[in-house]
Amino acid sequence: MERNGARPARARRMGTMAAVAAGAFALSTGIAQADPDDARAQQEELEEELATLTEDYNLALEDHEAAESRLETIEGELSDVEDILDSKSDQVRNIATAAYAGANYEGMHLFFDGDPDEALSGSADLSYLSENNNNTLADYLAERQRLDTLRDEAVETEEEAAAALAEAEDRMTEGEEAVAELEDVLAEEETDSASSSSSSSASSESSESSGGSSASSGGGSDSSSDPAPSSNAQGAAAAIEFARAQIGKPYVWGGTGPDGFDCSGLTLRAWEQGGVTLPRVSQDQWNFGTRVDRSDIQPGDLLFFYDSSAPTHVGLYSGDGKMIHGSNPAKPIEEVNLADYWDGVYVGAIRPN
Repeated sequence: MERNGARPARARRMGTMAAVAAGAFALSTGIAQADPDDARAQQEELEEELATLTEDYNLALEDHEAAESRLETIEGELSDVEDILDSKSDQVRNIATAAYAGANYEGMHLFFDGDPDEALSGSADLSYLSENNNNTLADYLAERQRLDTLRDEAVETEEEAAAALAEAEDRMTEGEEAVAELEDVLAEEETDSASSSSSSSASSESSESSGGSSASSGGGSDSSSDPAPSSNAQGAAAAIEFARAQIGKPYVWGGTGPDGFDCSGLTLRAWEQGGVTLPRVSQDQWNFGTRVDRSDIQPGDLLFFYDSSAPTHVGLYSGDGKMIHGSNPAKPIEEVNLADYWDGVYVGAIRPN
């Protein structure tokens, strides 16, 4: 086993989403005319592309939430600065506001309405300001300018993040339509296959009953016993128990429960029950915990798929060659045999600790 290093920078961002999504939608064109073998091949390609779309959506959502939080923080700091200014006398506040707006102090009649007595009083006030509040005024002007600049930058960042998130949501919708079209084709094929197999099995039953019987051996993709449990076996058991209780719930883009999950949302919530706080997205979960060899995986380990540098899908190993995961909107949270498809796109495992 090998302990992971520092979390790498996210090299892949929304720029790749358009290319990935274009591949998914190219698959959808012509699905209705595909023969069963082609449809199954397209389903496997679409599984991978949808996993990448999900990861990109989660990254866009995370970026947008961070941008909103940053903007909210700056707005709060601006409000605090204004509160400090409001605590000063009216004349100090007026002068500071005018100074920030670039007003000329020679126009004191703006504040004192030209009355000589008030002008003298105002002059005294200005002298007092000069002697005792000069630093306060300078600090206010500098801080206000700094925060205004940061706010402008934060607004721009939030708008860009919001646009990226909207694009991700559009790709998500198109991906769901491609999945639905492909599922219709496969459902029709399964119906035709079931009707043909039932007729053929009826004709073979008589011959099977007349002559000997064949012994069958136990199935399963990997029924060998799993390695001894890790030191955090109790946490792993809690994670699996939680994940198993979610089986049948819908797959939801960006979902972290309780009504639906995506792949990394499920593993995140499952391991929360085991006392470990995982990062939100699968690429970050890949760089969390201890790397485990394929031969050493144990129930509760996180299994990753498709891209060894930045995996776009994750599931929870449940033992006996199976995992619990959510793969795409066409399927609910389910437990699957790794040998059915996932062993072919497996890239590694992590043990949360």
